[in-house]
Amino acid sequence: MLALINSVNPWLVGVALNSILLVVAWIAPKKLLTSAGYFHAWLLGVLIWGTLGWQGYIVVMFYFLVGSFVTRIGIAQKEAEGIAEKRSGARGPENVWGSALIGTLCALGVGMLDLGTLPVTQSLIADLRSLLLLGFVASFSTKLSDTCASEVGKAYGKSTFLITTLQPVPRGTEGAVSLEGTLAGVVASVVIAFVGWAVGLVELLGVLWCVVAAFIATNLESVIGATLQSKYTWLTNELVNILNTLIGAIAAIFLAWFWVITVA
Repeated sequence: MLALINSVNPWLVGVALNSILLVVAWIAPKKLLTSAGYFHAWLLGVLIWGTLGWQGYIVVMFYFLVGSFVTRIGIAQKEAEGIAEKRSGARGPENVWGSALIGTLCALGVGMLDLGTLPVTQSLIADLRSLLLLGFVASFSTKLSDTCASEVGKAYGKSTFLITTLQPVPRGTEGAVSLEGTLAGVVASVVIAFVGWAVGLVELLGVLWCVVAAFIATNLESVIGATLQSKYTWLTNELVNILNTLIGAIAAIFLAWFWVITVA
């Protein structure tokens, strides 16, 4: 079946598959996205399938489904406390691209390399391609880690502390961390990184880089939330998410590059 799919133009497959899923999601009673969010998710799905095929698509779908699930954990309690995601967790265009912009740029970079139009050697193309694939998986490892840490922490965190001062703060405070949330975030980054490895996007060592990068980026995101986000109105959650995934992708790429030049 996969061989048959791979023999067809991936862009046509992406358009057809995502159009079918769009119709199914549109008529489904449970809405995971807003009306505009569905169309932006359709575009995201087409871009990912067109550049990375079913392998990249599985990573994105895994993030979306798990992220949507954990957002609804303890939703009644979080809504009562005023710390739930807006629209009961239904994602709009800003959420789609806040989570997936960096991963999509990595995927488009791979697509450009695969076209063979860049004036670089084949060995360099292979190296750049593997690093961009690592950045792609790391960006979603980072975002799922952040989502799980935040949502599990808000639902089950017994003690939450501001990451910059370690002073106790209420759950849902920007920059707050908890043991329960941190552990959930680490587990989430491990699982989705292994999904990336299982579909052949990264090597086994790349799983480690994704997990370490996700941990670094998620904690830096908490620092940004604790120090800058309340001071600047333009620093929205969506922009912070983009910065978070950018840090995760860059950190994983740097770790892999540093490993190669110093150890391998």
